Amino acid sequence: MFDLYIANKNYSSWSLRPWVLMKALEIPFNEHLMPFEGGTGASHATFTRFSPSGLVPCLVDVTDEGELAVWDSLAIVEYLAEQHANVWPSDKAARAWARSATAEMHSGFSALRDECSMNCGMRVELNSLSAKLEADVARLDALWQQGLERFGGPFLAGKHFTAVDAFYAPVAFRAQTFNLPFSDASRAYSDHLLALPAMQAWYQAALEEPWRESMHEADTLKNGKVTADHRKG
Repeated sequence: MFDLYIANKNYSSWSLRPWVLMKALEIPFNEHLMPFEGGTGASHATFTRFSPSGLVPCLVDVTDEGELAVWDSLAIVEYLAEQHANVWPSDKAARAWARSATAEMHSGFSALRDECSMNCGMRVELNSLSAKLEADVARLDALWQQGLERFGGPFLAGKHFTAVDAFYAPVAFRAQTFNLPFSDASRAYSDHLLALPAMQAWYQAALEEPWRESMHEADTLKNGKVTADHRKG
């Protein structure tokens, strides 16, 4: 059985990726939720107890040789793919495209990350869209439509949810929070992700969390104003 270490579901976009993939593909794991302790790097000492990088997510697998830690969301996905064929699309072309789109999400879209921090329970009206954020939204729109049109949907690389969808799942929450100006086709894909049982389970748990971490709260509000807060905790 895998052990998956994550942080707050309301904030941690990186944690969401392997969590929703494993839930959607019914890969069993034990969840360990470790709340952020506040401020940049404040959780590092605690997180290094299970993660060599001091960051989440981290997957721990108990093997014949002992515990094996796999950190970084992309590394976790590739580790899971060695044991579960449905992590990536079976079609060669779809798999190549999905890996490329996943890597692009993993390393890019810095304006989206900076200006639209994930906060599942909040609704925020942006003051404006910077040129860099507009470019990121336009690229996401084009990328999503390319995948949906080329492979037939309803997921980015075809009929089935795979790792590439898991990597863009946090964008769906950001689109919901900040009402990002996607095309109708991309908004429909985002809504499709949000309606998945695994995504709904994450969202409901996020709303119930009692924690408020000041750095993440400030990041959410630095470019807009709150129109609603659906959190219950």
